[in-house]
Amino acid sequence: PKIYTKTGDKGFSSTYTGERRSKDDQVFEALGTTDELSSAVGIASELSQESGHTFVQQLHKIQCMLQDVGSNIATPLSSAREAHLKRTSFSEKPVLELEQWIDKYSDQLPPLTAFILPSGGKSSAALHFSRAVCRRAERCVVPLVQAGEADANVAKYLNRLSDFLFVLARYAAMKEGKEEKIYTKSEP
Repeated sequence: PKIYTKTGDKGFSSTYTGERRSKDDQVFEALGTTDELSSAVGIASELSQESGHTFVQQLHKIQCMLQDVGSNIATPLSSAREAHLKRTSFSEKPVLELEQWIDKYSDQLPPLTAFILPSGGKSSAALHFSRAVCRRAERCVVPLVQAGEADANVAKYLNRLSDFLFVLARYAAMKEGKEEKIYTKSEP
């Protein structure tokens, strides 16, 4: 089959439930941002692999989990049948796993004493960028959760994921011996 279907040429696309919505609908904004997040994590993963980091497998697992996040977002609860819900439900288990990972890496880091800027080498900077995209994805998903269209665990996952990416960025900088740049207020 061809990659193009031409079904979206008039500015509409289909959710997983088959519902046609405008491409600027919140569902598609959240889906697109989640896809962008997965791509950003992919870049961070590739750079981290080049640097020999052992957490690359966790980044791969996150990318797979983001596919599940997308499935949940693409299945608006208002139009979902039981079969849809069964296939696209999102549990709290991945949130708890992220919390364990956060604790594991945080325990190895020196405490924060100042605001740090995205820095600390290529892996760290890419992880910081992923964190920023993750925050945007979370902002896109929250209205869907509040409207009852997406599972609350999806928003929780993205919230915890941004925390994990921040901790991992700091960890990558430390492991590579790279300096994190500290914010300093500019003089007027």
